[in-house]
Amino acid sequence: MNADITPMIVGLLVMISSLISLRLGLSVAIIEIILGVIAGNLGLATEEWMSYLASFGGITLTFLAGTEIDTKLMKERFKESFLIGFLSFLAPFVGASAYTYFVAHWSIKASLIAGVALSTTSLAVVYSVLVETGLAKTEIGKLLMSATFITDMGTALALSILFVKPTLYTAIFISVSLNVIYFADKFSHYMFTNPRWKNKVIEPELKYIFMLLLVFMYFANLGEGHAVLPAFVLGLLMSRHFSETSETKVVR
Repeated sequence: MNADITPMIVGLLVMISSLISLRLGLSVAIIEIILGVIAGNLGLATEEWMSYLASFGGITLTFLAGTEIDTKLMKERFKESFLIGFLSFLAPFVGASAYTYFVAHWSIKASLIAGVALSTTSLAVVYSVLVETGLAKTEIGKLLMSATFITDMGTALALSILFVKPTLYTAIFISVSLNVIYFADKFSHYMFTNPRWKNKVIEPELKYIFMLLLVFMYFANLGEGHAVLPAFVLGLLMSRHFSETSETKVVR
């Protein structure tokens, strides 16, 4: 039986990242990305299950970022958050696409891919950095998360318009996402307020959220879509349920 050493090495790198982060005062997410790039170039290859867990972790952080958004503030400062997010997508997209096409003489398709790749950002990484720095609960932090969502939405729309050929599965993904968001927002209070389920040590509420996110991921892969957008919107709508049912857990 051959032992798989990859998870152990990854765990060691994650631990080292935490120590470096505490030592230098930098975000652990940034250190993890840097060490991951170095390890990848030294021959460390990810496995399929690791990629899936990483995707699920990113979707979960995106959901949590949505729960941190102040909807009232988002409505009041929509113009600012939209302009920041839209320009942070548009400027690198146009700049990278133009440079690679006119200067580097890439093909139009390759240039557009480069533009999309360099215009995107990670809502999960932004959220983790804001939490580490204590800015997640502040007005500027919530504004930045809203702007990052706009940037991600621009990237997802650009990918869909330029490269994705809509199929029946794409329509199924959109339909399932809309229905899950609608019914979860309408009926989740039964899960969060039922005394038989809420605030128990086995965390049925947490497993319920995980189930919804896994549904998004499955149908997103099926329809060649992006689970980030419905996960963020779900978090945005579920924040009300969390604030209403936040209590100390009962261990039984």
